Amino acid sequence: MVCTGARIFLESLKREGVDLFFGYPGGAVIDIYNELSSHPDIRHILVRHEQGAVHAADGYARASGKVGVCLATSGPGATNTVTGIATAYSDSIPLVIFTGQVSTPLIGNDAFQEVDIVGITRPCTKHNFLVKDVKDLALTIRKAFYLARSGRPGPVLVDIPKNIQQATCDYVWPENVSMRSYCPTYRANLNQLRRAMDVLVTSRKLLVMAGGGVIMADAAEELTMLARRLHAPVTSTLMGLGAFPGDDPQWIGMLGMHGTYAANRAVTQADVILAVGARFDDRVTGKLSTFAPNARIVHIDIDPTTLRKNVRVEVPVVSDALSALQGLRAILESGHAEKDWEGAHAEWNAQVREWQERQPLSWARGETLKPQQVVEALYRMTEGKAVITTEVGQNQMWAAQFYKYHRPRTYLTSGGLGTMGYGLPAAIGAQLAFPDRLVVDVAGDGSI
Repeated sequence: MVCTGARIFLESLKREGVDLFFGYPGGAVIDIYNELSSHPDIRHILVRHEQGAVHAADGYARASGKVGVCLATSGPGATNTVTGIATAYSDSIPLVIFTGQVSTPLIGNDAFQEVDIVGITRPCTKHNFLVKDVKDLALTIRKAFYLARSGRPGPVLVDIPKNIQQATCDYVWPENVSMRSYCPTYRANLNQLRRAMDVLVTSRKLLVMAGGGVIMADAAEELTMLARRLHAPVTSTLMGLGAFPGDDPQWIGMLGMHGTYAANRAVTQADVILAVGARFDDRVTGKLSTFAPNARIVHIDIDPTTLRKNVRVEVPVVSDALSALQGLRAILESGHAEKDWEGAHAEWNAQVREWQERQPLSWARGETLKPQQVVEALYRMTEGKAVITTEVGQNQMWAAQFYKYHRPRTYLTSGGLGTMGYGLPAAIGAQLAFPDRLVVDVAGDGSI
């Protein structure tokens, strides 16, 4: 079948299971928009700014677990996407961003609305492509989606010149894709898992720490089962909220700069920390030399560059969170099924509960209505079933602290980059992913 590049683009999106994307028209992508009317099964969501398109695709991806997609024109349209791309890159969100580009003979000539978006976004994308031949377009799109969703997820940019959209060739969809230089490790090394369990068995003050990687790997249920089996208190990073039920007795709240007293005391006193899918950023650790001074750390992450990057780690495990947690539970049940984990951690759990009771997360109540009360009221009214998006600042932290998250993918926020203005377009993306669910953006005046 002979197709134009514009048609190949849309046919390839359908092959990847894309049913909607966010975008804003422009001259360098007008051929794609002209072709769009022939593909009624793909919805186009018109935004008012390209940064909003990326944030909306980001919210769609975080809420649904699918790859978010957006489209922008060349030049200023492409540069407007950069903040949204960097936001997704910081939080490991799977996106594919398509940008238009001037025709290939004009690249490098300072043509009208030409910009080197590949060069500009190289530091804040997982990978990016400039398509120079229409015959490579379908394979490039296939690679972009493969890269975005596999390994440690992230944004991938594909820059498509105008003449490539107009050129024609036989459309051949590559069913399989492989890249010699890219082979992410999903399954944990069994010996490392055994070493990890050997450390866990020695613990008297075990703390389980969940990061965003647990949610990205759809491993929340597995983490919950393992933590309950170990009878250990559970904390999480900002990005890990929802990985463990917020109303469970073992839940002690978020840790770090804006965390609870109990969680931060537990980190300081723990003798073993099982950290899953977290990167130990500065908002979690504070001063690195004083972080978890008594703990032997078992760190599970799919990105090997994250392991031992910031903190001392006794047992690093390169693995998808789901695979590693399943492996740990299998070792526990086969080799340590008789151990009295509840008894081993009874004194520790009592101490953690005492910290929770001594300094609960609260505020001075008075005649004036407080934002914290509003967030708590929102939780009661929604019974914890809403998808919450946030802007950045105090509103973000109040939403993290005073709304209890029982399920993953229900707290959507810009964690790593701290992008103000993220919450509203992200809420639109989440609502399009789940039209029947309640989505609430908790915002501050600065973001609005």
